[in-house]
Amino acid sequence: MRDLHKSSVLGSKHGSLMSWRPQYRSSKFRNVYGKVASREHCFDGIPITKNVHDNHFCAVNARFLAIVTESAGGGSFLVIPLEQTGRIEPNYPKVCGHQGNVLDIKWNPFIENIIASCSEDTSVRIWEIPEGGLKRNMTEAVLELYGHSRRVGLVEWHPTTNNILFSAGYDYKVLIWNLDIGEPVKMIDCHTDVILCMSFNTDGSLLATTCKDKKLRVVEPRSGRVLQEASCKNHRVNRVVFLGSTKRLLTTGVSRWNTRQIALWDQEDLAMPLIEEEIDGLSGLLFPFYDADTHMLYLAGKGDGNIRYYEIGSEKPYLSYLMEFRSPAPQKGLGVMPKHGLDVSACEVFRFYKLVTLKGLIEPISMIVPRRSETYQEDIYPMTPGTEPALTPDEWLSGVNRDPILMSLKEGYKRTSKIVFKAPVREKKGVVVNGIDLLENVPPRTENELLRMFFRQQDEIRRLKDELSQKDIRIRQLQLELKNLRNSPKNN
Repeated sequence: MRDLHKSSVLGSKHGSLMSWRPQYRSSKFRNVYGKVASREHCFDGIPITKNVHDNHFCAVNARFLAIVTESAGGGSFLVIPLEQTGRIEPNYPKVCGHQGNVLDIKWNPFIENIIASCSEDTSVRIWEIPEGGLKRNMTEAVLELYGHSRRVGLVEWHPTTNNILFSAGYDYKVLIWNLDIGEPVKMIDCHTDVILCMSFNTDGSLLATTCKDKKLRVVEPRSGRVLQEASCKNHRVNRVVFLGSTKRLLTTGVSRWNTRQIALWDQEDLAMPLIEEEIDGLSGLLFPFYDADTHMLYLAGKGDGNIRYYEIGSEKPYLSYLMEFRSPAPQKGLGVMPKHGLDVSACEVFRFYKLVTLKGLIEPISMIVPRRSETYQEDIYPMTPGTEPALTPDEWLSGVNRDPILMSLKEGYKRTSKIVFKAPVREKKGVVVNGIDLLENVPPRTENELLRMFFRQQDEIRRLKDELSQKDIRIRQLQLELKNLRNSPKNN
C-alpha cells in the first residue's frame, strides 16, 4: 500500500513538473556525457598561439581543423585534414600571409575549403585550401580586404547567405563585405568601444553584439539601426549568443561582485534580463555555445577545464542545469564541429575541439546521449541547417530574409557543396563606405600600427614601381612603333 502511495505521489509530482515544463524537458538529455578522444585521435605537437586576445583561435568543419599558431614575424595558422590525427611535424606547412598576429579564423559554412582570417595588420583575408590540405606554406590569399583602420578582432559569416562576411575592428566599426565583388558594402557604426562578440539569429536578419562600453545591442545589420540596447550595470557583458528562433539571447559576463554570471534576455525588450544566474567565482571568460536542435546550452570557462551544460525551456525557470564535464587541463579556446560532421551512429550531439596550450594539444570532446539502440535516433537529430545557402548576396542586401535550408543527418553526410568560390578581379583603390574613405587620413596610434602602415606603404610603393616600369616599357614600345611608322616607305 505504501509503495502504491509512493508511486502516486511520484506520479503527481512528475505530472506537476510536466505541466510547467515543455515536453522535451522530461529529459532525453539529462544523461548526456562528455567523452574525450583517445590520444591517437588528438592532434599533438601544435604550437598554439600565446596571444591573450579572448577568441577561440580554432575553427573546424567536416573536413579540416584550423588553429592559430605561435610564429615569429607575422601571423599564421595551421590547416589540418581531420583524419590526419596524431603528432604534427614542426615544419608542417602553414597559412602565413598576414603581417601581424592572426586574431580570428572562421570557415565558410557553405564552401568547405574557404576560410576567413583577420589580423592585427588591419586586413581580412580569404584563403582557398587545396584538396587534401596544404603541401607547402600558403602566402597568397584569394582576397585581401582592407577597410579597417585598426586591427581586426572578429570575423563572422552570415548564416544563410553565401559570400557575406562581417568583420569587427578596433576602430569600433563592423564592416559587411560582399565577397562577390570583394568590397565592403555596409558599415555598422553604433559602437563606442571595442566590439567583443557578434551573434546572428537563425535567419541572419538580426545581429547581437557585446561591447567594451558595457552595452548589449540588437542591430538590424543592413541599415545599422540599433533596435534594442541594454546598459548592463550589474552584469558586465562579455559574450552573447542568440538562442535559435526562440527570440531570446543569452549573455555571459561578470557581476558587480566579480563572479561569473549568465543572463537571459528577450530580444524585443532589453530593459531587464529575464533571469540572471551566478555561475562561480573563477575569473576566466565564459564562452557560451547553443545547440538549437537539442535546446542545449554549453558554458566553457577559459583557463579552466570545465564545460557545464543546461537545457533551455520556453517557460520559467527557462534554464535547467544538466551536468558538468570536468577536466584538469585548462582550455584556451574551443572549436565546434558543425552538425553534419558529427557521428550520428554514436549518438553524438555536439563536438568540441579543445585547445590545451601547455601540451600543444587539440583534444576532441564528444557530447553523447547514451542509447542502447544501434538505429538512427530521429528524436535527437531533427532537420538541421545544411551546407546550401538560402540567399545570394544581392538578395540579402536588397532586404530579403530566408530561413536556412535544412538537411537530414539520417543518411550520414556525404554531399559536397557544389558551390565554388570565385575571387573577383579588383583594382586597388580607396575603400568608400557611407561616403567615408576608410583608409584615408588615419594616423597610427601605436608602434605596431606604424609598422603595419609602413609595410603596407612599402607594398604599395613596390606595386607602383612595378606599374611604372611596365608603363615605361609600354611607352618605349609605342615610341618605337611610331618611329617605324614614320620611317616606313609608304610615308615617303
